[in-house]
Amino acid sequence: MDQNNYTSLHGFVLLGFSDYPKLEMVLSGVVTVFYFITWVGNTAIIVASLLDSCLHTPMYFFLRNLSFLDLCFTTSIIPQMLVNLWGPDKTISYIGCVIQLYIYMWLGSTECLLLAVMSYDRFTAICKPLRYLIIMNPHFCLKIIITVWSISLANSVALCTLTLNLPRCGNNLLDHFLCELPAIVKIACIDTTTVEMSVFALGIVFVLTPLSLILLSYGYVAKAVLRIKSKAGRKKSLNTCGSHLTVVSIFYGTIIYMYLQPGNSASQDQGKFLTLFYTIITPSLNPLIYTLRNKDMKNALRKLVRVDMNLQN
Repeated sequence: MDQNNYTSLHGFVLLGFSDYPKLEMVLSGVVTVFYFITWVGNTAIIVASLLDSCLHTPMYFFLRNLSFLDLCFTTSIIPQMLVNLWGPDKTISYIGCVIQLYIYMWLGSTECLLLAVMSYDRFTAICKPLRYLIIMNPHFCLKIIITVWSISLANSVALCTLTLNLPRCGNNLLDHFLCELPAIVKIACIDTTTVEMSVFALGIVFVLTPLSLILLSYGYVAKAVLRIKSKAGRKKSLNTCGSHLTVVSIFYGTIIYMYLQPGNSASQDQGKFLTLFYTIITPSLNPLIYTLRNKDMKNALRKLVRVDMNLQN
């Protein structure tokens, strides 16, 4: 029998937090709450920004994409995770694991690039205000979004296919709560240096390069904001940029610590909690971060609530 056939037939066992049965019960409740918050918050942003004509701008077009991405990201992980947390069955089918791996990698890569695009949007709005709508026209915005999703898909296909083709010699125990690329690489029964180097190289392209562009953009933005004489204008610019920088800091900080550190300096349990943070908690925080400091979005949400109340009456 081929050494990968066993896994193909029987799937994988996601060990997750099975060493801590009491913690599993607590986590199932916490994850359910955050999943609900993620769905309500991100759906509200998408609907409000679509219905309010004042929010038909490039900034909110990209924000809608981020909200949609977060909804897909969490939905690709949480339902299976809750099934495993609630019962003794910790398995996931081979096909289910493959689909989760590809989607997880695709959406994670997309978010890295999308956050860089959003920073360029803010740079253009603040540093080149008179040419903003000309540069960030609808055709350009659509083209750049399609490019971001397409490049990320190509990255996912390349890395995940390379990883899944590694012989596992019947090993099917994944010490994680999801089918994550590093966890699958670890159960391979051959030298995985080539794959690990490929992951690291593409990590630089998809993590450090966008982050560098974000920091460069905000360097120029900071200079431009300091030159704004209007106190109200300066405050509005700082609020919109501050929200984005908060999201960038949380997302990239966790990703860099997880994937771009030498060796296995983080324990396996620590790695699981960090993954839990950026895959489940961060998507629920994004709507709060973007709405709490954004007057336009607050007004749009109030309108949405009023419309809903009128419909009920």
